[in-house]
Amino acid sequence: MAKVRCKDTAADSFFGNFLYDQKVSREHFLRKLNEVMEWERFTKRLLVHYRGKGQIGQAPYNPTLILKMLLLSYLWNVSERMVEELANDSLSVGLFLGIGVNEKVPDHSTLTVFKNRLVQNAGIKVYEELFNEIVRVAQEKGVKFGKLQIVDSVHLIADVNITKDRQRQKEGKPPHDEDAHWGAKGDKTVETAHGAERKTEYYYGYKDQVSLNAETGLVTSVIPGRADDYDGHKFQRLIEKDLEKGVKIDTVTADKGYDDGENHFYLEKKSINSAIRLKRSRTQKKDTHKEGWFKLAASSAYQEGLKQRYQIERKFGEARKWHGFMRCRYLGNIRHGIQSYLTFMALNLKRLVKLLTGVAFKGESRERVRATMPTV
Repeated sequence: MAKVRCKDTAADSFFGNFLYDQKVSREHFLRKLNEVMEWERFTKRLLVHYRGKGQIGQAPYNPTLILKMLLLSYLWNVSERMVEELANDSLSVGLFLGIGVNEKVPDHSTLTVFKNRLVQNAGIKVYEELFNEIVRVAQEKGVKFGKLQIVDSVHLIADVNITKDRQRQKEGKPPHDEDAHWGAKGDKTVETAHGAERKTEYYYGYKDQVSLNAETGLVTSVIPGRADDYDGHKFQRLIEKDLEKGVKIDTVTADKGYDDGENHFYLEKKSINSAIRLKRSRTQKKDTHKEGWFKLAASSAYQEGLKQRYQIERKFGEARKWHGFMRCRYLGNIRHGIQSYLTFMALNLKRLVKLLTGVAFKGESRERVRATMPTV
């Protein structure tokens, strides 16, 4: 069997580890991330999607190096072009990537080729597998997962100018993003001439279903989807993904968008407590047909579960504020899925390093990233 080969780096030369050891703090987040993650396990998983699988032909860049560069783009919420610049200027990034100080990293166009190669050869599924691998690492490292899962959806606005897009369609042209759809963001109270009224807010883009482990703060499953998807229809599939990973679940909590009789019945069959917030119609008026709903609403599992729902909103807030998870970076459903998986991978890596080493990732603005990074 041919040996797997990747391009050599000078990480072990004088201009590599020796200088990094002198200049990069032992407590630096990126150094700790390398200690926590066994990156080699990603190399074999990714090389199968390369022509020749890294065994014949010209030796490729190690795909894990490219993956790391992509993840840095999401950790710092910067463009792939800026990641290239940072990697060539920063000692801590060079250490993380495993290159020599005097070496140049692959240019940003290589990252685009890498993303396209994975999609062409394996579809969006490969990004889900990479995401799952990080959850698996957490389990293998002994991170203690709690038995409460929090489920919710998060929306992303399409990278489209709505006014111009409508004009395009009036001219008989297709939408700029043909996969984007309109979806309901939620209701809010507005003051009108007739007093306060409840109005539904809408957005144009995509929506993801997310499951978060309350104990660890790690996202365990993600399903990228359409903006007009009904939340309740994705619930069971999301929980199945958690169970397939070996996550032990005692209770699942979610908002009333998931309050579907089939979802409650599904949890009952799985011997899982439901803490899905009940719609008002379930308990508004007492009668013999609603006794089960009143009993559920009075249970400690239901009440405690609802108290923890804030955690997933906080996670979404973190994704939006620090990682650009408000607007799509790319066009199309597949590329939206890439953004979703890479964003939640970045969030999980931050959390995993904190859980295992106590070292926190300090969020930085785009401007401060370059100003504060140590350079040669």
